[in-house]
Amino acid sequence: MNTALPLLSHTLRMQYEPAQSVWMLHLPDGAMQLNDSAAEIMRRCDGRHTVAAIVTELEELFETEGIAPQVQSLIDEGTRRGWFV
Repeated sequence: MNTALPLLSHTLRMQYEPAQSVWMLHLPDGAMQLNDSAAEIMRRCDGRHTVAAIVTELEELFETEGIAPQVQSLIDEGTRRGWFV
């Protein structure tokens, strides 16, 4: 399993919007709303959690298995978009 330590770029900021009950990812050129799953993954991209640890933590939290491909896909897409350093 992936041992990378994804770290959200310092040019981005995640913020919870309580009035709308949503997480927002603020980008240099705008913002995007994250679904709950993406927010849980992104919140753990702090440079201290490996991808494997993120998967394990989320599988335990949500009492599920087999989410590694979805987690890796989001991290790969975020990397392609420059969200991670």
